Parts: sequence; C-alpha cells; structure tokens
Amino acid sequence: MTLGPEFLPRAGGARLAYNRLQGRAPGVIFLHGLMSDRGGNKAMALEAHCARRGQAFVRFDLFGHGASSGRFEDGTISRWTEDAIAVIDGLSEGPQALVGSSMGGWVMLRAALARPRRIAALVGIALGPDFTEDLMWTKFSEDQRQTLTDTDIVELPSEYNDGPYRISRQLIEDGRRNLLLGNPIAISCPVRLIQGQQDSAVPWQTSLRVAENITGADVQILLVKDGDHRLSRPADLEKLCALIDEVSAKVST
Repeated sequence: MTLGPEFLPRAGGARLAYNRLQGRAPGVIFLHGLMSDRGGNKAMALEAHCARRGQAFVRFDLFGHGASSGRFEDGTISRWTEDAIAVIDGLSEGPQALVGSSMGGWVMLRAALARPRRIAALVGIALGPDFTEDLMWTKFSEDQRQTLTDTDIVELPSEYNDGPYRISRQLIEDGRRNLLLGNPIAISCPVRLIQGQQDSAVPWQTSLRVAENITGADVQILLVKDGDHRLSRPADLEKLCALIDEVSAKVST
C-alpha cells in the first residue's frame, strides 16, 4: 500500500496516477476533492480498511491534481468525469462502490449516471454538486466576474491549501453543462451521504437536496453536528468505513 503510483494512459498523452489493491467485490473507488489528491486521510483510511477486508480498492489523482499530468486550470467537471469513467472501465472489474469527497462527489454522481450497470453503491462525503454555480459564480463580486471575463482566471483564497484556487472560466462554463440539482438524478443504487454541519465550504443542506433529487429509495444521510468539511477525524473515518461495510453488504446479498 505504500508503493509509488502506477499510471493510466489517457488521450493526448495525459496520464492518471493511481494505487490499486486487488481483492473481492464490490470494489471501492475513491474520488478526491478540488485541489486535493489520492493521498489524503480519507483515501488512506479507506485503503487500509479495504486491505483488512480483502476488498478491491482504487485511489487516483484526477487530471491536474497530485501526480497526474496536466494543469489544474485546464481541468473541468466533464474532463474529471471522463477520468473517473476511465478508471472504472480500465482499473476495476465487477460491481463498484464509488466514494466521492466534495468536488469528487459531483464527479461520482456524473460517473454513476454514465455507468449505471457497474456502479452498485455511492458514498458521498460533503459532496458538492453544482458548486461552480451555487458556491462560486453566484457569490462572485462584480470585480471577480470581470476578472474572470478579462483574464479567464480568478484566484480564490482557500483555507485548505497554501495557495489560492485558480478558477478558470472554462470550469465555470463547463460546470453549467453538468448541473444536477435542478432535476431528478436517475440513480437507483444504495446511496449514503455523510456531512458535517460545521462545514464552511459546502452547506450541509446540499446533501439534503441531493437526497431529494435521487430517484432511488435507498438513500440515507448521516449528519455530523460538530463535523467540518474535511471529516477526517478518527471518529469521522470510522463512520466512513462503517458506511462502506454497510453498502458493500447490500451489494453482496
């Protein structure tokens, strides 16, 4: 589990860094958040948990993140969804449980819609669908919108990274083509959402909106009253692993 990454080739010479465990189904695939990577606490905790269970697991860096190729500024929700689909198709077999954190939760939902026969369960962690519109564009000042129009980039401060988020105009525009919360989300597999109510990045009500819009009946939300956006404390990680066990049992029965 501590070995260096392997790389999945992508179109145009790009490549995605990944680590993979072989094991039993359902496999688990972790999708990290914006400006994060495959080496975060949640990904590593899930890898260790799956290793103990003998369960297949993949963690990978989206385009422009971590050890994968590309510039972050060139990434979009569409491209990151294509990355996730490429990992599902190329690095996994049989039914899969997707785990999406923050932005990775949006990508998780888009990938599940694209591969309904492969995706057997979803676990969202402070998932953030439509954040480019609801949490960025609508909250931008006139100066920020003008900067984005004039230079194609606006820098936003981040409490989770040393430097700012460099948000591109194409990310905002592509986000509008991938919005989910205004319509039913045709997902029927088991869905579990864990959300901190002290989250300063994604409102906890977003998870309620996702649950309301998913058309399947087996959807549950776990609200952590004192939880923040990261949900990476030992107790949070225990809850996350328990959710994986729960949905995995549903897939295997």
